[in-house]
Amino acid sequence: MERPRALRAMEDLPRQVGLSARLLALTVVFVMLCEVLIFAPSIGRYRLVFLEERLASAHLAGLAIDATPDRMVTAQLTSTLLHHVGAHAVGLYQDGKLTHNLQVPDLPAVDREIDLREESFTDLIVDAFATLAQRRNRILRVIGPSPKDATVLAVVVLDEQPLRDDMLDYAWRILGLSIVIALVTASLLYLSLQIMLVRPMRRLTQRMTAFHPELPAAAGADGGDAGDARARRRSDELGVAEQALSSMQEDLRSAFRQQSRLAALGSGVSKLGHDLRNILSSMQVLSDRLADSSDPEVRRLTPRLERALNRAVSLTQATLGFATSPPAVQLSEFPLAELVQEIAQDSSIVGDDGFGLEAAMPASFTVTADRDQLYRVLGNLIRNARLAGAHQAQVAATIGPEGTAILVSDDGPGVPDLVLTRLFQPFNSGRPGGTGLGLAIARDLVEAHGGRITLVSTGPEGSIFRIDLPFAGAIPAAQEQKAATR
Repeated sequence: MERPRALRAMEDLPRQVGLSARLLALTVVFVMLCEVLIFAPSIGRYRLVFLEERLASAHLAGLAIDATPDRMVTAQLTSTLLHHVGAHAVGLYQDGKLTHNLQVPDLPAVDREIDLREESFTDLIVDAFATLAQRRNRILRVIGPSPKDATVLAVVVLDEQPLRDDMLDYAWRILGLSIVIALVTASLLYLSLQIMLVRPMRRLTQRMTAFHPELPAAAGADGGDAGDARARRRSDELGVAEQALSSMQEDLRSAFRQQSRLAALGSGVSKLGHDLRNILSSMQVLSDRLADSSDPEVRRLTPRLERALNRAVSLTQATLGFATSPPAVQLSEFPLAELVQEIAQDSSIVGDDGFGLEAAMPASFTVTADRDQLYRVLGNLIRNARLAGAHQAQVAATIGPEGTAILVSDDGPGVPDLVLTRLFQPFNSGRPGGTGLGLAIARDLVEAHGGRITLVSTGPEGSIFRIDLPFAGAIPAAQEQKAATR
């Protein structure tokens, strides 16, 4: 036996790219993106600190000169001080005057001058990336106030390569740290999402795909009871969704069981219908003979027996009509007023107690439908109105953009509240002795046309039912769809 397609689809889920894997990848990407946004100002700040440290070292070199006797600076001292500064030349200015000056004998040509007093936040970032992108060693002249004394302006001539090497080393450290942070964050977020979101959603999806109303235990891959217990423990949106799914599945199983029972009932009634009709016919013949009896008591009770037999015949016919599938729709175009007039002359529908039926449409108004089935639909509605206590009914019709709309109104007491909740369901009668099949049969016949029947209004002033029938071109497609669902 071939397994249901839903079960096969569920088995294919692990081979597909899961939601958790996508979340993990996106988390890593987003964390790395954040690290890049953090790295840009960080590398600019790192370059600024490097250059400010060189300016501070230049200031200290000047103070070292002041500490020498008579400020005598030998070539060896100059070389030593410049080596500690990491520069080719150092100049200190105070009040616009050069106070200290150290430089190597062969001072290289300057490639670029950097004035830290004019560097903005954006300039620091742009210049930092420009330094990282350099492939040759440039000579820089850096100008800025000394971090040791803001009144001292320091000028340093230095190589860019040491700065670039330190910045690259810093960048690699940031990259490694970013990768570790991204992996740790992604792992923690992945586990959290797995527990809080992905696993419940996967369980919910498996329960939906594996569910089959014929199988009482098919509530999910993890078992219906366990899933329901977990759903009851959750109070968030997923818990509400799982509880709603459990309720929907239980309602569907209950409806399927009821449908199965009705199908079995219909099959059994169909098999017994022929014999039952023969038995009732025989009893009617006997009741006719009893009416001619000479016994007054027998003649007095015979009408009651006839009425009981008539009700039994009507109940049998209605039950058989509902249990069997409605016949195929045989379309024809006919005057609706003529059909209503025939119904008005049918004593089994309007009775013989003066019930009035009016056709509120021109005699030339035509409708395309199955004449016999529409006769049965309107007959059921009008019979229900008369039996409910109405004295007058009216049938009106209009042509709309989607088809024909037929309105059946009466002056009865309205539909009881207990019946409204299950109005078109079978065996739902609001009066003693009723079968509750009239509206259910009417609904099935109208749906076989591709239309629908609805209760527009009801109350002490009466009820109005609306029958919407599509144009003739839409009815065959509706018939095929109706047949496919049976």
